[in-house]
Parts: sequence; structure tokens; C-alpha cells
Amino acid sequence: MTNFIGIDIGGTKCAVSIPDGPTRVREVARWATTDVHATLTRIYAEVAKLQPTPATVLGVSCGGPLDATQGLILSPPNLPGWDRIAICAELTARFGCRAFLMNDANACALAEWQFGAGRGCRNMVFLTMGTGMGSGLILDGRLFEGANGNAGEVGHLRLSLDGPLGYNKKGSFEGFCSGGGIAQLARRRVASFSGKSVLQSVPPAELTARLVGEAAAAGDALALELWRDVGEKLGEALALLIDVLNPERFVIGSIYARCERFIAPAMQAALQREALPQSAQVCTVVPAVLGDEIGSYAAVAIARYHAGA
Repeated sequence: MTNFIGIDIGGTKCAVSIPDGPTRVREVARWATTDVHATLTRIYAEVAKLQPTPATVLGVSCGGPLDATQGLILSPPNLPGWDRIAICAELTARFGCRAFLMNDANACALAEWQFGAGRGCRNMVFLTMGTGMGSGLILDGRLFEGANGNAGEVGHLRLSLDGPLGYNKKGSFEGFCSGGGIAQLARRRVASFSGKSVLQSVPPAELTARLVGEAAAAGDALALELWRDVGEKLGEALALLIDVLNPERFVIGSIYARCERFIAPAMQAALQREALPQSAQVCTVVPAVLGDEIGSYAAVAIARYHAGA
């Protein structure tokens, strides 16, 4: 039986994981990301402890930019010094097994599809909805990567001529519906809000999506209003994707998973208004379920996917 090993490389932490039965993944090591040399040395050491064989398949999840075809990490902004790191070639040379690299949004889509809220789907869209807004597309039972691996950059879609800046574009989907964009929205709205809000006591530079969520949970009127605006823009963007891709399920992580109750009503209203009814009727929107472990599941999911599992 083929063995699978997952390697999750992040800006703050790295992990090596293995399957734990058919539906679970277990981290065997987790450590803080440091400089490139020390981090790679630790990765190779942890993989070596698992004694991979030529039948083993390695999956590597990492933030972009990447050249997944060549197995190269190309200077991700959260990984300084990782310049043209040929990690797949190095893993193959050291351990004699196949290794595959994938950007973290696509990998997380595979994880939720194989292990999480997307199980059983043939057509699914995963949205990160975290610090940024990325996506992974499962279409007709396969990951769709596009002509050069850039499919799914939905955060770049423009929803308005003006609005918060995201993905270097004002009024983009990422601008309205990411952590950074929600913080921008909060700063704009606090300045013009005529009522009372706990957010008014927070220095503008310290406003975050997390604080807006905590304020909404306490019934703060401005915070609830902000989440309605976010929900409306999320619904408008999902309607575009429904009309073009006709998915059966959206799986949305991070912010949506934590704040669904504040976002979903306005999102559903926008979907009903904007999307083709026949397509919207067969599509559900659910929160991601793998939580903080999704990176480890994602890395193993890459290996499983490339092995045909």
C-alpha cells in the first residue's frame, strides 16, 4: 500500500503529517518556521524519521507564488529567502520517492473535498476567506488548475468601482471579504458612524476582523451592520461563480466559519437576487470544518490526489 507524507510550509509554522486511517490525518511534527536553511533541514530530518520508500508519495503545501509543475517555491512574501527552492527535486533526490508541490488554496480545497465539508461533491468551490481571498476549484471530480496553475484567483474579481483595497484592486472581492478588507471597511465606517459602538474606542490601526466579530457577538450595531455589508458582497461574488461554474457546494473557511451567523442572512438574500435560480437551488454554502488542522490535511491530500487516491 502506498504511503503518504504531507509537508505543510507556512510563514509561521511547518508540520509533517501522515494519514491516520481513511478519514483522519495526524501531525508527527510541528515547529516554528525560521530561516530557509534551518527550516529545510528540519523538514528533511522529519521526513527521514518516517523512512519513506520509493512507493511513498510526498505532498508539499505552500503559499505562492510557486511553479507547481517544476516543484519550485518562488519567493512567497511570507517566506523571505525562499528563492527558487526546488523542494520536490531535493525530496526525490534524498528519498527516492515522488514529491508534488501545490499552492495552499488548492491544497485546502483538496483537503475539504477529501476529508471535510466537501466530501461527496463532484463540483465544489473552496474559499479561504482569511487574511486574503483565494479559492480552489473542484470541477467534475478533479482539481481545476487552469492553463498555468492560476485558476481560482477569485479575490481579484472587481465587485465595485470603489471600495477597500484587496489584491491591489479597489472594490475587489478580496477587498470586501477578507480580513484585511474588513479592517479597512471598519475604519471607514467608524469615522462616519453616528451612533455608539465599541469599535469607536479602538485605534484605527488596531481594528481587525476579529474585533468586529467580537463586537457583533456582543450585539454592537455598527459591527452587525459591517457584517451585513460583507455578507451582501460575498453573496454577489458567489452568484457570479454560481452562474459560471454551477457548483453544488461552496466551502468557506476562516472568517466565514467563525462568523457565519452574522454573514449568512445578507449573503443568502444577495444570492437569491443575483444568481440564476436553477443553479442557486442546487448549491449550498457551508463552513469549512477542518479548522486549524487544515494545513496538515491539505499536505496529505496533495499526496493522495497525485497518487490517484
